[in-house]
Amino acid sequence: MRAFDPDAVPAAERQAKLDRIKRELESVPALPGVYLWKDAQGQVIYVGKAKQLRARMRQYVNYQDERAKIPLLVDQIDSFDYIVVENEHESLVLEKNLINQHAPFFNADFKDDKSYPFIALTKGDVFPAIKYTREKHRPDTRYFGPYTDSRAAREMVDIARRVVPLCASSCADWRQLKRRLEKDPLALMERDARPCFDAHVGLGPGACCGRIAPEEYKANVKRIERFLSGQHREFVDELTAEMQEAAAELDFERAARIKARIDTINGLADRQHAVSARNLDADVVGLFREETVAGVHVFMVREGRIINSNEFVLDRGRDVPDDDLLHMFLLRYYDATTSIPHEVILREAPEDKEAMEAWLTSKLASPHGAKVRLTAPRKGEKAELVGMAETNAKHTLMRYKVRTNYDDKRINDALLQLESALALDAPPMRIECFDISTIHGSYTVASMVVFTNGKPDKNQYRRFKIKTPLDEANDFLSMQEVMSRRYAPERMADARFGSKPDLIILDGGKPQLSAALEMFDEMGIDDIAMCGLAKRDEELFVPWQDTGPVVLPSGSASLYLVKQVRDEAHRFAITFHRELRGKGMTASILDDVTGMGPVRKKALLKAFKSFRNLKSATLEEIKAARVVPEEVAEELYRVLQQYNRERKDERVVGGDGRDAGGEASDPACSRATAASAGAVRSETEG
Repeated sequence: MRAFDPDAVPAAERQAKLDRIKRELESVPALPGVYLWKDAQGQVIYVGKAKQLRARMRQYVNYQDERAKIPLLVDQIDSFDYIVVENEHESLVLEKNLINQHAPFFNADFKDDKSYPFIALTKGDVFPAIKYTREKHRPDTRYFGPYTDSRAAREMVDIARRVVPLCASSCADWRQLKRRLEKDPLALMERDARPCFDAHVGLGPGACCGRIAPEEYKANVKRIERFLSGQHREFVDELTAEMQEAAAELDFERAARIKARIDTINGLADRQHAVSARNLDADVVGLFREETVAGVHVFMVREGRIINSNEFVLDRGRDVPDDDLLHMFLLRYYDATTSIPHEVILREAPEDKEAMEAWLTSKLASPHGAKVRLTAPRKGEKAELVGMAETNAKHTLMRYKVRTNYDDKRINDALLQLESALALDAPPMRIECFDISTIHGSYTVASMVVFTNGKPDKNQYRRFKIKTPLDEANDFLSMQEVMSRRYAPERMADARFGSKPDLIILDGGKPQLSAALEMFDEMGIDDIAMCGLAKRDEELFVPWQDTGPVVLPSGSASLYLVKQVRDEAHRFAITFHRELRGKGMTASILDDVTGMGPVRKKALLKAFKSFRNLKSATLEEIKAARVVPEEVAEELYRVLQQYNRERKDERVVGGDGRDAGGEASDPACSRATAASAGAVRSETEG
């Protein structure tokens, strides 16, 4: 799909088009169905389903949908179609089919849209054969999978044939038999015909030489279907009964063959990972995502054991929410497989849980009326399984990124996009980003993080204690101080601070940018590109554009990099701020204790490992530490109890003091400020 530039279309023309679409939506019924948004060329760019078509479609054009991709999608919409159905279950199935048909640009999809291997049984033949295949699914064939590990799929075919002898589609004698039966369904082979090699070694039942009748062969097919579906225990019980019957009839050769099959199944069970003491029949789905891609891992648990695991990498599309991403994956995955479990275990159940359960239940088609449930456990064994699947999904994504050099390609794209969007002379190979963290003007600090060639360069990170006296939070004065110190001539010449940056990013938007530019004017600096990043809408404010901010494309590599840089600066600033505040808090509390000097403070903290342990200690525990005299221990305990009561009262009242990271302010901070002011205003860089 070609790239779309909304600025290429006049605003009046875009508004006229939007008004026309809104008028056309008046005729859309308030019924369940599927809608298709189309662009000016008539190409379907998004498919969705709704319980009420008109209300759902209006959310797009009225910008009531909060997903980040919606503005870009709406800019490209020129027309629409819709299909009314009877219920939400039907809309789910129709949505799946239309997505497969049109492959819309704005719907999430597999990142690597390759065909996955399956194990197939050619049920349409008189003597169905087993095969490893990547073919497009046929209605007369039953498929087991998908298997994302092709070696595991081929190995399972071999194991299945050792357990239940069955013809292979690759056998030349079976293909010859198939052609004969297609011409004459009654043209079965004579018993004295020459057996194929597989029949000779016991992997095939001998259909090519007339050793087995179609009815007996069909029984073998049903057995192997149960085996590939993971129903091993009941199958082993049947084989054990047959073995005992053969032994009772003194047919020791047949009993030995059955014993070998039982050993094969038991050996397979030993290799499979037991995850549940219960007879659990479920698929466990784990999702791990980044900005542009996501990894999915599926554990197939049958009879309490993981019999197979599959991994996928999904294209995130344009800022697709987790719920949409999971919805699309479930549709694609269970549309392809016939191995439907009785339960699908997820971290979060999708919004259309009931419709999805109805669809999966119809695919299960249980003769006993069993239903498929979607569950999202919060604790216990199943929750641990989801966590394990999510861990594996993370590794799936990591392996994909290493294998495809995904990070390097994304970084190159991001730097080139930033060069174009911010009108830079060259790609910003060195980016410096600043953030301020404070609490009502106390413990004000700043962070400087550096990204070199699009990656964090932690050796170049620096942090600053703000020296400017502040009675309240003033990020603008703080930012000006940091700019004056970082870009002073002596700092620019200091090798510890590295080379001059290609781009400065200031967390805080236009006000921070204006403050920094004012300081740069005073310093006579005009050769460093700078922008301010607004937190709310991820907009970049630049000095050379007065008409509005630069908006990077949603889901783009450049936006992902800018957010990564900003988040790292915020994390680094908050960590330093909390570290200083914690030290000041501890010092101020212990300073209130009569008889408490530096040596005793150090000894106390060493004995109790942390201030948290100390403030929760009992009087007996403090005395038992034998660090301070008993009268000092009693005074310390009294001060700590008073401190704990103040903390409790503060939580009840719900004080409004919060730092830049959203952490509640500490009532001890006011006392700590005076005691630690000298330390807070001393400079730390590096």
